[in-house]
Amino acid sequence: MDLRTDLAILYQIIWGLILINTVVALITVFRRPRSITSILAWMMTLVFLPGFGFILYAFCGRGIDGETVYLFSEQHQKRIKEINEMIEENNKKYAPKTYPYDAILLKQYFANMEESPLTRGNHVEFFTDGQEKFAHLFEDIEKAQDSVHVEYYAFFDDNIGNAFLDLLVKKAQEGVEVRLVFDPWGGRTNVRFFKPLKEAGGKVVPFITSRNLIRKTRLNYHLHRKIVVVDGQIGWTGGFNVGDQYVERTKKFGYWRDTHARIIGTASFSLQEVFIRDWNASVRNKEDALEYEERYFVIPKQIDHTDAPLQVVADGPETRERIIEGGFIKAIVTAKERVWIQSPYLIPDDSMTSALQIALQSGVDVRIMIPCMPDHPFIYRATQYYANLFQKIGAQVYVYDGGFIHAKTLIADDALASFGTTNQDIRSYDLNFEVNAFAYDEQINSDLANIFEEDMKYSTLLTQDIIAQQSYWVKFKQNFSRLLSPIL
Repeated sequence: MDLRTDLAILYQIIWGLILINTVVALITVFRRPRSITSILAWMMTLVFLPGFGFILYAFCGRGIDGETVYLFSEQHQKRIKEINEMIEENNKKYAPKTYPYDAILLKQYFANMEESPLTRGNHVEFFTDGQEKFAHLFEDIEKAQDSVHVEYYAFFDDNIGNAFLDLLVKKAQEGVEVRLVFDPWGGRTNVRFFKPLKEAGGKVVPFITSRNLIRKTRLNYHLHRKIVVVDGQIGWTGGFNVGDQYVERTKKFGYWRDTHARIIGTASFSLQEVFIRDWNASVRNKEDALEYEERYFVIPKQIDHTDAPLQVVADGPETRERIIEGGFIKAIVTAKERVWIQSPYLIPDDSMTSALQIALQSGVDVRIMIPCMPDHPFIYRATQYYANLFQKIGAQVYVYDGGFIHAKTLIADDALASFGTTNQDIRSYDLNFEVNAFAYDEQINSDLANIFEEDMKYSTLLTQDIIAQQSYWVKFKQNFSRLLSPIL
């Protein structure tokens, strides 16, 4: 057999393997409903990375398993009517409020989706600095008398992480009920880190999606929520995780600019309900499950507050509806004057892109603020691609130069705003477990607008000249990353 014959056989084998790989890729990708963009992204990965692409898909591309979906739906059914009745009874203390038309539509949307009820009489305070945020949070926990429930995506084994852990250990030793849910892939900590807390009487569970990794391989689904509820009446949520990079200037990020909220009022009931649902879905033993006890839902007796109406909305891959993204889109398309967005990642899907384009074409003042540096290279280049796109169609895009901006906020007109854990990217819309508060309040809207305007002082307005100066190599990386954006 001569060399030519050998090469011909080798070519046939190679083409046969390529054909088999392509057919298997098609079958794999089309086994479950997906968006067209997700289908194309996974097809590129499976076809152009034979073998490795399927390993990546096995761990990151498969849908969330049915057992997890069932556990969350089971907990959803356990929401007791008494909680909503307490909220409604408390709402009666406040005079009827006239809402703008866009707020009315958004409230109806969440009501129709059977999400959390509208809560009245809340007091909301924002923190944009990590040291200030943790100082106030630790003060609340220090004063806890009954329960401290903690849920974070990233909990690092460093100075602030250990300070937080020591405080929780102290409260557990005092007899306070301490419960903690964490995502092991966020801060790369494991249960062993929390051993002192468990020895002190606290209880800790990793989020359910980290369980049975070999059998279920669901690495792509993360607990991205940040929730703390103290004594059933003070709630915390926002963008800060637990780690030194969030409170100190680091060589990599410099100053970390985030937005976190402290909520006193019945809106904390919804955060508590989300925590209990996540806890009960994650514990292995049913005897560790939490009941919906009255002590977890306490109406504060005296608080200095404005009447801030809030709806706290949880979302995740256990449902097919993208509820929080739907809320964003509803707010954007009904806005008449302005839509201002802050997000560390700007990788919207077609629906969000169209909503922003409609707002721009309607004469709405659209401003978007993104970081000046990456924490994930591919995601950063995809963010740059969309920043350039929105600049070209009329949005004012600000690149924050004061460090790394990690805030996740949206304001629409003068009386509607949202803050929480949800980024403006496909991962947050479709893959992560998120929570956001939607506020129908002029003061909250004004507070977030003032924060945005202050950040503008440390930002560069993206222009056509700046975009033109980007090299062909940078633009190639932007376009390539954008193609992979549905699976980033």
